[in-house]
Amino acid sequence: MPKMKSNSAAKKRFRSNASGSTIKRGCQNTGHNSGKKNAKRMSRLGKGSTVSKADTPKIANAIK
Repeated sequence: MPKMKSNSAAKKRFRSNASGSTIKRGCQNTGHNSGKKNAKRMSRLGKGSTVSKADTPKIANAIK
């Protein structure tokens, strides 16, 4: 049976802590046109956030 492949797109977008209990993600709307957005908004978007508990198992499976 062939090896399971992880989802390459998910590997680039999500990262987990050492135990795998928490998965972090970056915020959207940071790719371009940052000159239109004020500094407070860009600072908030740069911090990222955590994935919801409902989506955590699905994303953890895609990263493995």
